Amino acid sequence: MSKAQTAEVASGLYVWEDLTFKSGQMRAGKRFMEGSSPHFEYLEIHTTTQQAGAKPAPPHTQENIEEVIIVKEGLMKMTMDGESRTLGAGSVVLIPPLVEQSMENVGDGPLAYYVMMFRSKKPMDVERGVEAGGAMFLSRDQLVLEKTVKGGRIAYFDRPTAMCEKFEMHVTRLDHKGSSHDPHSHVDTEIILITEGETTLVLDGEEIDAKAGDFYFIKSGQTHGIKNKLDEPCEYFAFRWF
Repeated sequence: MSKAQTAEVASGLYVWEDLTFKSGQMRAGKRFMEGSSPHFEYLEIHTTTQQAGAKPAPPHTQENIEEVIIVKEGLMKMTMDGESRTLGAGSVVLIPPLVEQSMENVGDGPLAYYVMMFRSKKPMDVERGVEAGGAMFLSRDQLVLEKTVKGGRIAYFDRPTAMCEKFEMHVTRLDHKGSSHDPHSHVDTEIILITEGETTLVLDGEEIDAKAGDFYFIKSGQTHGIKNKLDEPCEYFAFRWF
């Protein structure tokens, strides 16, 4: 992949229904963003849907790209360096550079997933990623929802990777209408991916609404705070890095 300079992606809302799927052989996909960001010289986020029975792509590796995959629906058989797991909706995979990967739809219906691909502006550190745990399979049904006053929280990981000095990922659940926390800012860039319900993000004073399938992109230093728009449960992934 070329290391040519790319335009910085915009902060704000990315809407599932706004983009057109490009279809192939029993597959369809769409790209939400591609460019650079405060910490990445390259960042791409896209989604793919594979129909039941779709032939898996041949195993491959990324030389200088790290990936995070989030399963949206269906059952994914993910294989990394010869180790396989079957993962359902809400599961996450971390794929470091140079790890051989392949995936297959092993369910009876469609398999849909988000893919985040990124390369740091700083030199990648494969050994740092290995020491922190290397490649990761995180099955949603094996993670614990820790109850909170406002709903709950599921911790996925909080660690260095080959491309990030720190990458943290969790799910927040809000059972009722209202804010998760007061508006704040931090050096990390952050994505909030809505998986259930409807939300409102206050981003640098502007209110932006999103529903399941959409996500917010929040750049380093931007003031933001999220709230449940309705008096019924909402749930979202929050992941941040530097």
